[in-house]
Amino acid sequence: MVRLTYPSFRLLLYLEWLLLATAMFMEVLLPFELSWSLLLRIVAIATFSLMGLRLPMVKLETKLFYTALEFSLILLPTTQHSLSSRSVFLLCLVLVMRSCLIFKRSGQLVVLGLSLLTYGTLLLSRPIVPDKFIPDKLIAMSWDWRLSNILLFSLTLVFALLLINALLAERQSREQLEIAHQQLEITNQQLCQYALRIEDQATLQERNRIAREIHDGLGHTLVAQTIQINNTLLFWESNNHKALTFLKQAKELGAEALLEIRRSLSVLRSNPLQGQSLKSAIEKLLTDFQQTTGIEPSCKIDLPYTLPTEVNTALYRIVQESLTNICKHAQATSVTVGLLADAGMIHLSIEDNGKGFNPTQNTTGFGLQGMRERAVALGAQLNLHSQLGTGCCISVSLPLSKLLF
Repeated sequence: MVRLTYPSFRLLLYLEWLLLATAMFMEVLLPFELSWSLLLRIVAIATFSLMGLRLPMVKLETKLFYTALEFSLILLPTTQHSLSSRSVFLLCLVLVMRSCLIFKRSGQLVVLGLSLLTYGTLLLSRPIVPDKFIPDKLIAMSWDWRLSNILLFSLTLVFALLLINALLAERQSREQLEIAHQQLEITNQQLCQYALRIEDQATLQERNRIAREIHDGLGHTLVAQTIQINNTLLFWESNNHKALTFLKQAKELGAEALLEIRRSLSVLRSNPLQGQSLKSAIEKLLTDFQQTTGIEPSCKIDLPYTLPTEVNTALYRIVQESLTNICKHAQATSVTVGLLADAGMIHLSIEDNGKGFNPTQNTTGFGLQGMRERAVALGAQLNLHSQLGTGCCISVSLPLSKLLF
């Protein structure tokens, strides 16, 4: 058995106490007569009141026994014609209110019907004592009063049943809303934790990529420069011409190392566009690429839309990473970059005529992996086509329907 402590039903609890107190008042004080019958009425109403402190909410057998005991407490004094009809009215009303909290709709209707039968039987079974001074008209009015009282009692029970069920439905809706709110908070927390893990993983991948770039690019260049400087010192006195050649090569390696540092710093910038449009940023990127490699790239950009910042950044990074890979590995002499909007799609392509590679053996590099992750984050599709000796083509297709302008 569970104590009913819902704040929403505090008003109903106060109403129940008021009805029970009224029933006790009418039995004790209207009029007052000290007798065993009075004691029986007081004990019955007091017991009936105390039963409301704990309601059965689980087992059906307990609910049925509880309700039968309530009816017994109402009927026991009534069999001796000691419990007034007004008290039976109030007690049956409280009984129906309690049944709404422990039974489903069918059980509530059964309790309502039994309460109505109990009150109607009590009211109609009490005889009117014949008296020559009471005219037949008053006797007929008495029967009319009884029938009207039964009708009023029926309407009161139905009203109480509908009211309490409405409060129960409102309480259930509040509980479901609260549960949904808690689940939403848990989901938001899980999403935040997931976002933090993704951010940490992305940061770790970026650190690993930078470490690889420093080791494979800058580290290799500095080692080669150190060797050339040592060769310069070695041949400085015996062969000045050869030493000068080594020194020039060391200088070129130093310039290459400086470009490598600038390229790494450019990748680390949080906002690579720095207020520029995507078209201007890509054109500047291609200008730097031409100065670094001596390759004059061809470019065609036709983008009539203003894209969100995160989309501009992702597309710029994909172009930047592609040009970096071409500069380091492709040995290309021609590069073409295209960025077009057509048929509800944005198409980005970077193509070169370099030595190419086997995509099935070279798809785990940090550059390619980073480009794929950026494309997936946008809801885009990235395709890579390459063969040995035929260059490489990277294409990205992004539906405009997935963008929030």
